[in-house]
Amino acid sequence: MNKIDWNKLSFGYIPTKAYVYSRCIGGNWEKPVVTEDFTLTLSTFAGIFHYSPSCFEGLKAFRGVDNKIRIFRPDCNARRMQDSAKYLDMPYPSEKMFVEMCVRCVKENLEFLPPYEITGASLYLRPILIGTNPQLGIASSKDVLFAVMCSPVGTYSGAKSLSCGTAVISRNYDRASTFGSGCYKLGANYAQSLHAYNIAHKSGYRELLFLDSATKTTIEEFGSSNFFAIKGDTYVTPRSNSILPSITNKSLRVVAADLGLKVEVRTVQVEELAEFDEVNSCGTAVVITPLSSIDDKPALECEDVSRHYTFGKECGKISEKLYRRIVNIQRGLEEDTHGWCLFVNE
Repeated sequence: MNKIDWNKLSFGYIPTKAYVYSRCIGGNWEKPVVTEDFTLTLSTFAGIFHYSPSCFEGLKAFRGVDNKIRIFRPDCNARRMQDSAKYLDMPYPSEKMFVEMCVRCVKENLEFLPPYEITGASLYLRPILIGTNPQLGIASSKDVLFAVMCSPVGTYSGAKSLSCGTAVISRNYDRASTFGSGCYKLGANYAQSLHAYNIAHKSGYRELLFLDSATKTTIEEFGSSNFFAIKGDTYVTPRSNSILPSITNKSLRVVAADLGLKVEVRTVQVEELAEFDEVNSCGTAVVITPLSSIDDKPALECEDVSRHYTFGKECGKISEKLYRRIVNIQRGLEEDTHGWCLFVNE
């Protein structure tokens, strides 16, 4: 393989050695296969190409200060994929199968696991579940492919520290409908947000904040991650059936309580942005990204800003403590008191 410059890692694709896959055909799962051939052969009538029966996950493996390898909360990813697959009425791997295939993928690609010394680096795992049986009519897939692949990555923003970004509110585009699939990690949900995201990025914003589709009065989540804010000694994050249940957000709430903060999971009005001390996006790829400001426009394409919310030019002190606690657990610098890390034996 070509030598990797670990110090120049971004959150992008780098070819690795192998991936692991298994097929479920007629209700029966085949024995997982490790292959170095990254091409797939599927029928042109496979459901994935027509009706998007697909869901995926994202999780990370880390080399710790003690040289041990940890995967962060893979059991939670397994259960979330099961929830997504159930919504699509597709077969899905058991939690045991999901975790074992993630571990196998890490072991097959150990040379691509970044060393501990590289800040923010990890081996990103991407499990996918797609419908594969040929079909013409609209129906759930009865045969599926489950695969786990990986790539070494740096931080999502490319920054080596908690650099602040800016965001804009989406008032004329929706990520998910009120009674739709927003709480599941489906590929179609991300396709839904691409056009709006492209407009926001071209306008110089790092993030795009979606509101509830029914009233446009309450905050839901960013296009790629959850929303949370700090107000005094309280951790605030929105409650909605349209929000993807972020494992990072879930972990941050536990850590916040450990640090003595109050935790509120509730409806969050847009106007409350003026009352928050710190605002962040959070997810597997970013852990957290602090926001220095959020603009509210009548429409994404508009140049005029109806209201401009500011939160400081640096990561807030409480948010940084939360970030450090999660990262230190992942890297073995602090005790994993909640048993979140799965150790991988080399």
